[in-house]
Amino acid sequence: MNLLAFDTSTEHLSVAAQRADGRRWQHQGPGGAQASAALIPAALALLAEAGLALGDLRAIVFGRGPGSFTGLRTACSVAQGLAFGAGGVPVLPVDTLLAVAEAARRSHGATRVLALLDARMGELYSAAYAHGDDGWQRVSDTAVAPPEALAAPPGDGWVLAGNAFGAEYAGRLPPALRAWPRIDALPSAAALLDLAPALLAAGRAVPADQALPLYIRDKVAQTTAERAAAAR
Repeated sequence: MNLLAFDTSTEHLSVAAQRADGRRWQHQGPGGAQASAALIPAALALLAEAGLALGDLRAIVFGRGPGSFTGLRTACSVAQGLAFGAGGVPVLPVDTLLAVAEAARRSHGATRVLALLDARMGELYSAAYAHGDDGWQRVSDTAVAPPEALAAPPGDGWVLAGNAFGAEYAGRLPPALRAWPRIDALPSAAALLDLAPALLAAGRAVPADQALPLYIRDKVAQTTAERAAAAR
């Protein structure tokens, strides 16, 4: 099916267009503050390369969060604007942690994934997913917490996947998780495209005005007192 997908939830911008025959065109670039200016030109350029107009799309797929507050607002506003501009193309919001799990499956065949994304302020976004005959099933709710508070899902064969394995977090993981395999993965547009058919079949597409971000917390920065307390 003809699809446009993008994610701006991290410091990386990922955009992809797909034709109904499965061919794909992809773009990667810096995200963060640059995503708001770069996303629309990149998306329109990929559609042009693919020979697609906005009105040809079955849906516009985007990473809804959790992630960077600014990035999520960018993705939602662009998804809405493009969908309205195309005369009401549906939008498909996808959890970014699910996209991390799918990226880990694509790259390493992982089927039990504890997905982790840097939430800043010394915390991680997390959710556990298991893949089987019926696709991905959520094993734990999406949460935000310090690395020390992460709990291991039941069973064996789990891996950690995400962008939270640097010095700031790796040494703070619970001992039970430190021996798990680690996969560097981001919620890429390619992963969103892979997830889209099943989610569309399940009726997850929504009208453009319902392209809303998934926020797990309502703070974007710590106070001076909170930073001082965390440094003790």
